[in-house]
Amino acid sequence: MPRGGKPSELKAGASGPQSARQVAFRLGLSAESRAAAFLVAKGFRILARRWRSPAGEIDIVARRRSLLIFVEVKARPTLDEAAESVTPRQRRRIAAAAEAWLALRPDVSVQDVRFDAMLVAPGCIPRHIPAAFEVEA
Repeated sequence: MPRGGKPSELKAGASGPQSARQVAFRLGLSAESRAAAFLVAKGFRILARRWRSPAGEIDIVARRRSLLIFVEVKARPTLDEAAESVTPRQRRRIAAAAEAWLALRPDVSVQDVRFDAMLVAPGCIPRHIPAAFEVEA
């Protein structure tokens, strides 16, 4: 026992209860790992995960032959809730971040660019939605 005869108090974040934010972060990492593995099984090569630019973040950037995809991963209690959670504001930020990616990494062998979604829910196989949204030119 420390001086004074009182047991030590747990410091916040040390080994005490996790905050909701920490739990959500870990859930997101797990979902992204599952989504990346699923894409690899479909023949994609993962180029980046959690890629950040001043415009926004892209969860997964992947490529298969001449197709480059920017993937938004959503983890929710159900696949339907995950599908409903990609907002127009997020779409704009993903598109802006994708534009930054393409500007930093010009590649003439990329012929097609697509924005996909990967939906993840407990106890379900991840659902890949190709061309989940379009971007206004």
